[in-house]
Amino acid sequence: MADTGELARPYAIAAFQQAMEEGKLAQWSDMLETLTLIGKDPTMAGLIVNPKVDAEQLVGLILDVAGERLSDGGQNLVRLLGEYGRLGLMSQIERIFNEERSRHEGRSEVTVTSAFELNPEQEQAIADAMAKRLGTEVKITVEIDADLIGGVLIRAGDLLIDASLRGRLNQLGQTLN
Repeated sequence: MADTGELARPYAIAAFQQAMEEGKLAQWSDMLETLTLIGKDPTMAGLIVNPKVDAEQLVGLILDVAGERLSDGGQNLVRLLGEYGRLGLMSQIERIFNEERSRHEGRSEVTVTSAFELNPEQEQAIADAMAKRLGTEVKITVEIDADLIGGVLIRAGDLLIDASLRGRLNQLGQTLN
């Protein structure tokens, strides 16, 4: 089975192309953020995954909740996702859309997952190294994951740099097997 990123990519790219044609990248980013927030609501998330809920009614509910925050194109996207049972992909569509937007605007979104809080100097060092590697302006987002034990995971789009202690231990385990 395809992962959700692969399923979401065509919708995100289509939305990006539509936003480019309209010259409304920021508005589309806002609409997709709205849809993601709606989809993350616990009640709505439960309805989205419930096979007993009628897709048309679910689409109507999402459109009602979003109200005027969606353009006609945004509403059409919701209808299309509902028709094909893909409403659960809204957050991945937003993420991929924003990656495309950043790439188009010469920026890169970099997520750093660390076992511990990073100080500003460490964040800046990572930002500088990634800007040099990617050749773009870099925006860093830091997440904490104590399961890493130590080190960091750096993700920029499809690029993943695993400099975590957990990753190194997994590599060692595979080497020893």
